[in-house]
Amino acid sequence: MNTYVTKAADVNREWLVIDAAGQTLGRLATVIASLLRGKHKVNYATNIDMGDFVVVINATKIVVTGNRLDDKMYRRHTGYPGGLIEIPLRTMLDKHPDRVIRYAVKGMLPKTKLGRKMLNKLKVYGGDDHPHQAQKPRVFDH
Repeated sequence: MNTYVTKAADVNREWLVIDAAGQTLGRLATVIASLLRGKHKVNYATNIDMGDFVVVINATKIVVTGNRLDDKMYRRHTGYPGGLIEIPLRTMLDKHPDRVIRYAVKGMLPKTKLGRKMLNKLKVYGGDDHPHQAQKPRVFDH
């Protein structure tokens, strides 16, 4: 009896569209991270990028619970003394709604070369339309 080993040539990728309107940020991010890794496929292997392309629309209409709009901070540092920059979630949603979902999903993927490759298959848009109609994406209902 031989053990089946999935190869990179066996990967069949789809394009999926997810509507983020009314979805909770964390719960949506877990679904997206699972799709990007390919854990929903029967021939899933941890060492191969098995995931599908995910297009997220209506990123501006996500929902968060509690006081997260004002309490959750996105932090980065310029590298200079006193260069800590904190941006609240409310401001980030107004200016860059795609980054909110991208950062949430990035935290749920592996911190390796493979994880960065998976994150490149995520496309996030703030509005209803997206430029990926030629790939014939199907709507994903979870």
